[in-house]
Amino acid sequence: MTLAELLQVADMNPLMSQTEDRLDQTLFAQTVTGIAYDSRRVSPGSVFVALKGQHVDGITFAQQAQIQGAVAIVSESPPLADIGVPWLTTEDARQSLAELAVAFYRHPSAEMLVVGITGTNGKTTTAYLVDSIFESAGVRCGRLGSISYRVGSKELDAKRTTPEAPDVQRLLREMVDHGCGACAMEVSSHALELKRVDGTKFAAAVFTNLTRDHLDFHGDMGTYLHAKRRLFQMIPTESLAIVNVDDPAGTSIVDLVQHSITYAIDRDADVFPDRFETSLEGISMDVRTPQGSLVVNSLLIGRSNVYNILAAVAVCIALDSPLSAVEQGIAGLKGVPGRLQVVSDQLDDLTVMVDYAHTDDALKLLLETVRQLSPGRVITVFGCGGDRDRTKRPLMGVVAARLSDLVVITTDNPRSEDPGDIIEEIMRGIEAGEDWQVAGEIQPRKHRTSTVAIVDRRVAIEEAICEAHAGDIVLIAGKGHEKHQIMGDHTLPFDDVATAKDALTRRKTKFRVS
Repeated sequence: MTLAELLQVADMNPLMSQTEDRLDQTLFAQTVTGIAYDSRRVSPGSVFVALKGQHVDGITFAQQAQIQGAVAIVSESPPLADIGVPWLTTEDARQSLAELAVAFYRHPSAEMLVVGITGTNGKTTTAYLVDSIFESAGVRCGRLGSISYRVGSKELDAKRTTPEAPDVQRLLREMVDHGCGACAMEVSSHALELKRVDGTKFAAAVFTNLTRDHLDFHGDMGTYLHAKRRLFQMIPTESLAIVNVDDPAGTSIVDLVQHSITYAIDRDADVFPDRFETSLEGISMDVRTPQGSLVVNSLLIGRSNVYNILAAVAVCIALDSPLSAVEQGIAGLKGVPGRLQVVSDQLDDLTVMVDYAHTDDALKLLLETVRQLSPGRVITVFGCGGDRDRTKRPLMGVVAARLSDLVVITTDNPRSEDPGDIIEEIMRGIEAGEDWQVAGEIQPRKHRTSTVAIVDRRVAIEEAICEAHAGDIVLIAGKGHEKHQIMGDHTLPFDDVATAKDALTRRKTKFRVS
């Protein structure tokens, strides 16, 4: 489409009128080939939207964008100079970026069922479950989330949980073009605050829970919740909100929308387990829903996955998936990378799990789950990310100490921080003599947990596995599916799963030799 047509479809004609009287009208007849927010990705025909970042304003690169072939510049600031292409001034560049992207890619979410999933924990597993159920129902499903983006049969690396608006709309359009009738999309609080999914039509939106996370970005829990609530404020009136009402924030979400389906374990809800059992072999439960009862068997483990399954059940019955497809889809999901992923096998004399838990509440739920699965000791290996919310570091230390028999503190993604300083902050929670309030509960000190600090994450994992006793569970938390470690300015290859498997092999060799 031409620039004039794009601005008209995006309902940005008032912006066009600011400059059209001063420019050759043929400029608005130029063909638009893409929407760019990074000047390095501008190609001939792009509309460049200059975003204000924390440190740099995108208008600094406007002239570079024009040189590279941009046919228009959109910015919250007036032109720095006459650069010879339309310069459109807007009050909200991020809003304009989303509107332009939706218009350029021809509103792909209107041609499919898009399920938006937000919350602190459980987004990824819920998205995988929804995906599996749709596929069992004969509906090809795309997926956008923290592990990967799936478009048709292609699996793409995910740089962000929810990409920027042009990338979201481009991926949705590719899904439609590849025959997808649905998409399961993780929607992060950053994405909601930064308007990356504005203009997307959600057939259903899921709220999983709200616990401490990303306070380095949002500042406080009230602002964090406000960001999550935006998803439910933007869904169409006829769309359904799927809400975990065991979480205190769930009630405020229900009050925002006209149509909701609730799910819970500890209180009555629309979708509710009349019975559930969890073990290292999986989950078995009977689920009551407004559309009838289901018998659910899953290879996923733990109470947290009971919640994720209930969320997926609620989504898919809301969108008219057959109950048989719901049961088949849940049973057919073998696992989710880095989410309570068991990496040991039947030949090992202990259980080793890798999980993405990187907040105090997520670690607490994880350890409570793990303690119920085996009578042996629980050994926890974890660290905390650098340049992120520092307040959770001692709290994660408290949780690990209360619920583990041995804690190995190590490096996560230190980024620009000294790994030793991060470990020291975690140790403050472990060593604290007084009770700490963690995840809404007082955690009494019942015993002194053995603790060791090993800065090198590979060595920490190897030591934990090689020194474990038969029957123990070794839990490696924090990085989950990630295949890298960020150290200063360098991103280095690192894989918790591969490292754990190598250590298990050495453990077998050690005991065979001895």
